[in-house]
Amino acid sequence: MESVLVVGESLVDIVHTADGATLEYAGGSAANVAVALARLGRQVRFATAWADDARGAVLAAHLADAGVELAGDPRVLDRTATAAATIGADGAASYEFDLEWRLGVVGTEPAPVVVHVCSLGAVVEPGADQVRELVDRLRSVATVSYDVNARPAITGTGPDVVALVERLVALSDLVKASDEDLEHLYPDLDLETAAAHLLALGPAAVVVTRGGDGATWFGGTVTAEVASLPVQVADTIGAGDTFGAATIDALWERGLLGADHRGRLRGVGAADAEAVLAHAARAAAVTVSRPGADPPYRREL
Repeated sequence: MESVLVVGESLVDIVHTADGATLEYAGGSAANVAVALARLGRQVRFATAWADDARGAVLAAHLADAGVELAGDPRVLDRTATAAATIGADGAASYEFDLEWRLGVVGTEPAPVVVHVCSLGAVVEPGADQVRELVDRLRSVATVSYDVNARPAITGTGPDVVALVERLVALSDLVKASDEDLEHLYPDLDLETAAAHLLALGPAAVVVTRGGDGATWFGGTVTAEVASLPVQVADTIGAGDTFGAATIDALWERGLLGADHRGRLRGVGAADAEAVLAHAARAAAVTVSRPGADPPYRREL
């Protein structure tokens, strides 16, 4: 059975709500993607890291409950990472991180059909070097998906961060970035120019999300756009991660993943691109309608 290898951080979201409550949820961008894909019925292996502590046990139980298989022993950190998220009146979250990031030994057999990397795991050293080496090794057999999901609160901004992001973009087939990501990376460029710049680095497509304003697929020969679905927002935690996971799921459904299908991915037409984005938007709408990173099961779509 074909599988996906998700690589990146797991952490516990400590959520301070607008009404003054404090709640803790299992999270982390990569962990959210792994859970979302598993709930969509995909076979998921996950390379990540946490500590042998109480919060690490929470993450282990959360992933096991979703059916995510670990691609190695994640207990390599001194403490499990956390993200303190403050929810505003509009449901949007702002974050403060306590994080260290590195990988232990990662098992890569059976070879995945797609490797997904994202966010802090792609740019925080020393783990970022390990992630790039893993991607470089597996791209001969797998589609590479990269969600920028910038976190300037921990990485900062500027040329060094841009260089790290662009090194991974150049190894990727599919890149997802939000409008805010592009503003952080390229403050002097408009959205379309920034997306064209990323596309010129080598990927088959760049998907740009704009929150409630929809999403756009920029491919070599086609541009497609969908609107966001109207929904009562609980919070936005995990929404972008769910969108990314569902994008992979829709491409998988169409037989467009795996290194052998790179040419087909580059040739995706407008109708397929729009259908992929629509599937991702439906999934993300479910996530924003409920608290925390709680992506939908396939039956909910």
